[in-house]
Amino acid sequence: MSIILNKNSRVLVCGITGGHGSFHTEQCIAYGTNIVAGVTPGKGGTKHLGVPVFNTVSDAVKETSADTSMIFVPAPYAADSILECAYNGIKVIICITEGIPVMDMARVKKHLNNLKSQGKNIILVGPNCPGVITPGEAKCGIMPGYIHKKGSMGIVSRSGTLTYEAVWQITNEGIGESTVVGIGGDPVQGMNFVDTIKLFNEDNETRSILMIGEIGGSAEEDAAKFIKENVKKPVFAFIAGKTAPKGRRMGHAGAIVEGSAGTHESKVKALKEAGITVIENLSDTGKIVSSVLKSKV
Repeated sequence: MSIILNKNSRVLVCGITGGHGSFHTEQCIAYGTNIVAGVTPGKGGTKHLGVPVFNTVSDAVKETSADTSMIFVPAPYAADSILECAYNGIKVIICITEGIPVMDMARVKKHLNNLKSQGKNIILVGPNCPGVITPGEAKCGIMPGYIHKKGSMGIVSRSGTLTYEAVWQITNEGIGESTVVGIGGDPVQGMNFVDTIKLFNEDNETRSILMIGEIGGSAEEDAAKFIKENVKKPVFAFIAGKTAPKGRRMGHAGAIVEGSAGTHESKVKALKEAGITVIENLSDTGKIVSSVLKSKV
């Protein structure tokens, strides 16, 4: 099993003919992702990278039965692209675009909540994220595919580059990954840690979980509470931003500490109290995970 994305996912790419869309779509196809359609208004009826291009998501879904989307649409139009997918039968939306205005994402969240109240539970990953990969099956995003290996650890992270480093170490330890999810670091986002960890907890092939967080907000503390109450699998965590000056945003729009809320200390304290193995130095991730898992076996 896997979560969110697998070899049977039928993927359409919004913004497929743009520079970023073209490059990463080509990489995803080479990895084996089942990309069935692209959407670029005004270019319908053509093909790009061997993929049929449509003017609208509605047309693409009708012709190809796409159920997953990957969005590379420029920031001013990305929110509308997310909603176009949501209202046309796409069940999983993975938005790579960064720089989407907060008010635009607030509007998106309102619409998604309205759809949820109607029984349409749509998964949104991102925005401003590296995407999702299920090793050996499919990837929708900008992560380097070769560092991943099919395995048993579920990884969820707010940071793309930190994820790549952790994945490489987990792969080299021979553990491998079930699915890797980059949820992004914006203040208003789709899936959060709890949403993702809940799916990992329900997945039989995910035997352990790694959460990579950072300063700012309360997402890690919320996840710690959920894990303490619901998760029996081994959970590991790394929190970036230990040395960031107080009141300074670090990296992501959501990584800002205000007063005593969202500090590195408060997050680490909550995680340890929940029985989670906290990794202090990212470069030690592989050996700590391997050592703890071997001791549990």
